[in-house]
Amino acid sequence: MNQTLSQKRILHLKQDYERGFIRHCGFKADQVAHGKFRASLVLKDHHRQQDGFVHAGVMATMADHTAGYAAFTVVDPTFQILSIEFKINFFKPAFGRGLECRSTVIRAGRKVIVAESEVYDLGEENRGMTAKAMVTLMAVPGEALV
Repeated sequence: MNQTLSQKRILHLKQDYERGFIRHCGFKADQVAHGKFRASLVLKDHHRQQDGFVHAGVMATMADHTAGYAAFTVVDPTFQILSIEFKINFFKPAFGRGLECRSTVIRAGRKVIVAESEVYDLGEENRGMTAKAMVTLMAVPGEALV
């Protein structure tokens, strides 16, 4: 597949990324390129757990979803992407004003795609990477899901 995405495809992926549950979470698509996707989140009180840190589920959802959209950049537009497995490591609590997730496809097979996601805590100081996920995804022809 061509290494350059059209502006139409980039716009579609950004808009598609922010639908449904993800809109409720508040995730925003920031940058899209072949094999890469970057998203951000402005943190609100409802993203935090009982001790004031960002809930691990928020970071895991962001890592998984953003990796899925990185995978969308390496397949034909007629394909859908489904997560089949992910593992996440949390390095330190996040408690800043926002999160940024940077996802990169590290293996683009015909059916199975592997991506990694790095989640960064955006605080008053540069807090750095707070979590890293390895995500395995499957490319499925769109008509197979109907």
